[in-house]
Formats: sequence, C-alpha cells, structure tokens
Amino acid sequence: MSWIEIIDYAEADSRLRAAYDRVKGPQGEVDNVLRVHSLRPHTLEGHMALYRATLHHSANALPLWFLESIGVWVSSLNRCTYCVAHHTAGLRRALRDDARAEAICAALEARDLEAAPLEPAQIAALRYAETLTRDPASVTAATIARLRGSGLSDGEILEVNQVTGYFAYANRTVLGLGCALEDGRR
Repeated sequence: MSWIEIIDYAEADSRLRAAYDRVKGPQGEVDNVLRVHSLRPHTLEGHMALYRATLHHSANALPLWFLESIGVWVSSLNRCTYCVAHHTAGLRRALRDDARAEAICAALEARDLEAAPLEPAQIAALRYAETLTRDPASVTAATIARLRGSGLSDGEILEVNQVTGYFAYANRTVLGLGCALEDGRR
C-alpha cells in the first residue's frame, strides 16, 4: 500500500480519526493517497483543502470534467497510474458521456491531444499543463497571452495552473511514498 507506515482507522487517535471521517468516501473508505498522510494529519488536512479548492470549488468556471481531464493528463505525463485511475473515474462521472470520456482518455493516453473531442481552448489549456509539468521555467508571458488568445480568461488560466500544480503535488506524494492502488499499481 505504501513504503511508509500508515495508521489504520482503528488505531487512529482522535485528530486522525476526525480527519479520516471528513474524507471518507460513500462506502466509508479513505483513499490510499490520503491514508499515506496518517503520520501527519495536518498534511492530510492540507492535501484535502488544496484538492477541494482546485477541483471542487463552486467558484471554478471550468467544468469539473475538464479539470479532471487536466488531472488525468498531468498524471499520465508523470506516469502516476494511481492518479490516472482515480481521476479517469472522476472524469467519467462528471462528464456523464462514456463515449466522449473514452475518446478523451484514449487521446490523452496516446499523447494525441488533437484527437480528443475538445475545444481549441481546452487543447491549449492541456498544452499549457504539459509545459508546466515538463518544463515550468519555459512558461513566459507569451505563453499566457496565447492562452488568452485561445479564449481562456485569466481566471480560467489560473484554474488550469492550480489544477496542474495540485497534480504535481499529488503525483509526487503517490510516487515518492509508494502509494498503491488496491491492485498494487502506483
């Protein structure tokens, strides 16, 4: 499950148990990427705050399915199978169009963004996320100007930036601590 110790719910102190209670899924499960924080509950709380603010905040303008697509893309670029699997499922739930979700995921996996059923501004956003993931120092004011030219507002550009940054963090948490899916993949 992880290369470091994880405290299970039954052994958790009151603070960790309360944190687990706040992040439980519908069946009472706590995802491994969150359980890996069990030795420092304050980092679990920070992780969830960042996750909710970047992907699930009501003030976001970009649709959740597209934010999840960015997460799948960044995680794929970082070779984080754990996050690809979790956020592919999130993309499918949010989009509610299995055929389109499948086409998006296939294009991301093939590294062929133009094959994805996306708007040009969305493809531009994914290209920005790729640059930010692979070579962040190469981003310039001209990069941002091109995003504006594609139709993205500054607020939407900020959302893409923050989701990309969140997944850089989450991918490194998973990969750097050996956090695994239930079937052992990372």
